[in-house]
Amino acid sequence: MGGKGHEDVVKGLSLLEGWGKSLLLDILAIPTISPEGLNYKELVELVKERLNGRGLRSDVHRVPDEVVRSKGPAEANGNPRYILISRYGKGRPVFHMNCHYDVVPGGPGWTETEPFKPVVRDGRVYARGATDTKGGVVSALMTLVAFSELKDAEGSVEVALVPDEEVGGECGTIYMLDTGLTKPDFSVVVEPSRKENLIVGHKGAVWVEVAMEGKAAHGSTPWLGVNAFEKMVVVAREVQEKLKPLVESRVSAYGYDVPGGERATLLMGGVARAGEKINQVPGTALFTIDRRVLPEEDLKGAEDELLKFIEALGAKARVVNRLSPCVVSPSSPLASVISRSALLEFGFSPAPKVCTGGLDMGFYVSRGFECVTYGPGELGLAHAPNEFVTLDDVYAFSRVFLRTAISLPQTRKSGSVRPEGKHS
Repeated sequence: MGGKGHEDVVKGLSLLEGWGKSLLLDILAIPTISPEGLNYKELVELVKERLNGRGLRSDVHRVPDEVVRSKGPAEANGNPRYILISRYGKGRPVFHMNCHYDVVPGGPGWTETEPFKPVVRDGRVYARGATDTKGGVVSALMTLVAFSELKDAEGSVEVALVPDEEVGGECGTIYMLDTGLTKPDFSVVVEPSRKENLIVGHKGAVWVEVAMEGKAAHGSTPWLGVNAFEKMVVVAREVQEKLKPLVESRVSAYGYDVPGGERATLLMGGVARAGEKINQVPGTALFTIDRRVLPEEDLKGAEDELLKFIEALGAKARVVNRLSPCVVSPSSPLASVISRSALLEFGFSPAPKVCTGGLDMGFYVSRGFECVTYGPGELGLAHAPNEFVTLDDVYAFSRVFLRTAISLPQTRKSGSVRPEGKHS
């Protein structure tokens, strides 16, 4: 990569910064809230219109209602799901960027602005979804537009905007891949990684709902009932005192994107419910467990360990979600090219890291697609009040992605590329 290609990247994207900023503010103002699936159509239609204005075609695919009913979140309530795919180029290789546009609810604690009223202060754009991941959406779309304006570029660039990443991806990335809507050669899941980290894997997860049954009775005669809450407390204490320390004694050999992320974890009580009235003996009770699984662990083994422990205590356990851990080689052709592109942009190559959270990346890897995760923003800002992304990062990552798209055809011809420079 050099000379003319490098100059085209810088020139083309600097002219798109105003377009990107305007688009970012407009999509942040659309509350595409998960898990209900609110305002999804409004966002994809806006993006399609903006791309049309740049001479680019987009295809919007509505996920079949029966798929949403059978595999989507219970809160969907009939709200449809849409996948937008826009592609430009001359055949293969296809450099594909996956971005999710669903966001968690705004939540309390905001002081810079209201969650869906984006503001720009000192180069930071504040709004729900700014870092997770609408800033990444704009980086990818700017890359696509700039690539379409390069007359001599080989290969193709494709952007997919997907819903429901926040609730497991069944009606987003999983549906898109399993129906063959995309068949990329190289894939980047655009999630907040920080420029210093190239995400080459992620932890797995097992989510379990633990339920106890009792017998409801009037609060004045509790001896006539069986208190399910008290049974829940006993089970939770056993998990906390015996299973949790065992799980969290396991340490991964990989480097992680968050300090402390190298340990397996077990979180209790993300959801906890018991009873309906203060003067009624609770007849049922439940709490949840979020077990994060290291790449070195076996997902089925972690699940069996959890279920057997709970069931031995006389409680019922139900798995409500599972995600396999995933790790790829940091010296793969794609990872190598991104590292070189980042070196040109930032002056260093990002260090390969494993993400503590779950990513759609695993769905690509398990289906045989070459994939990494890289994008603007910081994971620690996601889902938090005063979430923001910097405009500088949005623009810089689009330059990294465009350099990558320009270089990948040559990488494919040569068969391999080695990253240069030192890790930050």
